[in-house]
Amino acid sequence: MTFSVTVLGSNSAIPTLQRNPSAHLLNANERLFLIDCAEGTQLQLRRYKIHFQRIKHIFISHLHGDHFYGLIGFLTSLHLLGRKDDMHLYAHPELQQIIDLQLAASRTTLRYSLIFHPLLSDRKELILEAERLKVFTFPLLHSIPTNGFLFLEQHSSTQRNRQPRSYAYCADTIYTEDIIQYFRGVDLLYHEATFLHNMVDSAHEKFHSTALEAATIAVKAGVKRLLIGHFSARYDELQPLLDEARAVFPDTELAEDGKKIDICLSENNPL
Repeated sequence: MTFSVTVLGSNSAIPTLQRNPSAHLLNANERLFLIDCAEGTQLQLRRYKIHFQRIKHIFISHLHGDHFYGLIGFLTSLHLLGRKDDMHLYAHPELQQIIDLQLAASRTTLRYSLIFHPLLSDRKELILEAERLKVFTFPLLHSIPTNGFLFLEQHSSTQRNRQPRSYAYCADTIYTEDIIQYFRGVDLLYHEATFLHNMVDSAHEKFHSTALEAATIAVKAGVKRLLIGHFSARYDELQPLLDEARAVFPDTELAEDGKKIDICLSENNPL
């Protein structure tokens, strides 16, 4: 059974020719979930041959443009393609006002229902319980209200001997150990790593983290694998960020556009 993450965008605010801003796609047993939707996300979905009509749930971490500027284009493309299935959108309440204004200004009435689920940004909350999957949101610490997401697989009764797989998405956040409680021990943690640690003062001024800090969170949280991303456009080469993180947490990977990370089933440890 599939449980994988595809990186659709790995850069921070400004795209480059090689790196789009933030977006991930989770495939949980062939159900597709979009996490953040930067400018150009629908082109990335096409580029990596993802059947985006199968996406029924979109999660937006916060309202900085590099995390949602691609959303209205994606939603209206689905409309133009004749979508009929409901779309569920999980985001901060202001996003509903933004989308309503954009649709009104273009005199667009979507052919499908867009169901909005407002997020709280001050506590952990179960926001979706679907077939064999639970999704929680939790607060991060950024310059505006920002949420992370935890995706936790639920097994059927015939799979009790296997560990449920898990993925945590930590979008923009300053280094804070307060968030560890929300994703301790996950199979795969995505944590922003906008800067190298020699720019830690700049990172904290902008409420971002360094590669070293992301790796430190991974160690303290006891996660199995770390995926770092949200790279500043100042970095043409990403190897130094990977090296810095791996010096602290060896099982670190770069979030590179188009990369697919499979999370495999594992047996429960015997009592």
